[in-house]
Amino acid sequence: MSEQILQELTAGVSEVALMAHCQEFARWVKLSGSAAELESFRYLQARLDEWGFRTRLISHDAFISLPLDARVDVDGKRLRAITHSHSQASPEAGVTGPIVYLGEGRPTDFAGRDLRGAIVLVEGIASPAVATLARQAGAVGQLHISPHHHLHEMCISPVWGSPSPDNLPNMPSTIACTISNEDGSALRDALAGGVKPTVTLHANVDTSWRKTPILEAQLDAPDGDGSHVLFSGHHDTWYYGVMDNGSANATMLEVARLISAQRGALKRALRICFWSGHSHGRYSGSAWYVDNHFEELDRDCAIHVNIDSTGGIGATILADAASMGSLRGLAAAAIKTETGHGYNNKRKNRSSDESLVNLGVPSMFGALSEQPPGPAKMRNALGWWWHTPEDLLDKIDPDFLVRDTKVFVHTLWRCLTDNLLPLDHTAVIDDLLAELGTFAGVEALVASAESLRDKLVRLAGSNDPASANAALILASRALVPMDYAAGERFVHDAALPVPAWAVLEPLRQQAAAVPDSPAAQFAGVAATRARNRLAHALTQAHDALDVALG
Repeated sequence: MSEQILQELTAGVSEVALMAHCQEFARWVKLSGSAAELESFRYLQARLDEWGFRTRLISHDAFISLPLDARVDVDGKRLRAITHSHSQASPEAGVTGPIVYLGEGRPTDFAGRDLRGAIVLVEGIASPAVATLARQAGAVGQLHISPHHHLHEMCISPVWGSPSPDNLPNMPSTIACTISNEDGSALRDALAGGVKPTVTLHANVDTSWRKTPILEAQLDAPDGDGSHVLFSGHHDTWYYGVMDNGSANATMLEVARLISAQRGALKRALRICFWSGHSHGRYSGSAWYVDNHFEELDRDCAIHVNIDSTGGIGATILADAASMGSLRGLAAAAIKTETGHGYNNKRKNRSSDESLVNLGVPSMFGALSEQPPGPAKMRNALGWWWHTPEDLLDKIDPDFLVRDTKVFVHTLWRCLTDNLLPLDHTAVIDDLLAELGTFAGVEALVASAESLRDKLVRLAGSNDPASANAALILASRALVPMDYAAGERFVHDAALPVPAWAVLEPLRQQAAAVPDSPAAQFAGVAATRARNRLAHALTQAHDALDVALG
């Protein structure tokens, strides 16, 4: 019966409704904390109220940075430029310094360079990684060369959410600007030819605490077990942001409309959250929500489905949608069933309001459909118009928007109605065992992981889904942070790349050190603690499964 309903739901996805929502979102430039953004939030709330959701519009304080005007002067010639969210604002005269070309701005490009007082020139879109390296190197500015003539807005803060006293020192300390590929290439070539131009960066940035909204909407399950599935996406935009993230918000509304008509079949509640502060506060909205609803989310949130930028023109690639290990099977099934595309089991990365990672909530998606690889080194597959004024209604393909929405309908319906949550932790343990196989002296961890896998296989055949689902959620709380979090569960790690099975990073460092050297000895201390941390997490997962298995 649930399968029949699913087919009816996906067949009922309405192109007319989706495009009407996109046209509505195309009316507003939705800067975080702005009046226009709030007006657009009220449109979302009115639709969800119509469909019987319990809605709540929350207002909270967030540290928001809105880039204003900028310019770059090279030997007195003014270049077209933008600055970035959480760049430092320049003094009236700008900031001038020797300019140093650093390629793509990787750690190896910065290594061994005296950059105190310098302006670094780097290829590609502005990023928190470059901002962090530039701050650490003592640079006063960072100048990015766009992959083309479009200039892409970015938030360069590496601090996830609003900063606290602990991580405030990690905020960017540089003046950050971006110039076109033509202008940047000319500057790079001049440097290569031995010319030493005078470069001055000017940036006007409005950074302050301000009130921002979150819309929370819940559709309860009539006979549910108390858990919920979180479906979330941001609503704030750069410019009109019709694809990023208007089309995704349209998909969220269409999923809500369709599932609300079948609420009697739900086994767990659907919670939908629309965030502000994604673009201008480094995920400040979702981070605040987790911080201020920690106990409830810890207890009740089973799965997080994130969404970003659906239905873009030319977005023919679906195989690279990202998922955590326990949800790869669901991702593959939803994509294959609704689109016919295969799936590459791409690892979930550290982006897109993934603020529940340290808490231990498994998640999937974010961006679903992407552009084919192009010649420009975008480091982003969402289209040349992404984060520019060109992100308008003409960048939406109605057929692709329907296609992507069907994948999300399928995904959410399975999460909400499967008797047993579609969490395959055996895939997670298989990944862990493959990682552990590269180290010596971890036999106890391997034995514990193998035993846990056996229990998970037994749990899959449970005839007590309530107990089994409770165990799967508790196992998630133990395992997800081992794979995806470097810090403890009450904080948010930096918005920087995290290696697979982050808990094992000290073991990797120990293995890379020269044997018996002081570096190896120091690394050994951290490696012992990392083994203890992983052993404890595996024990927590064992305990949860033992209760369910009796």
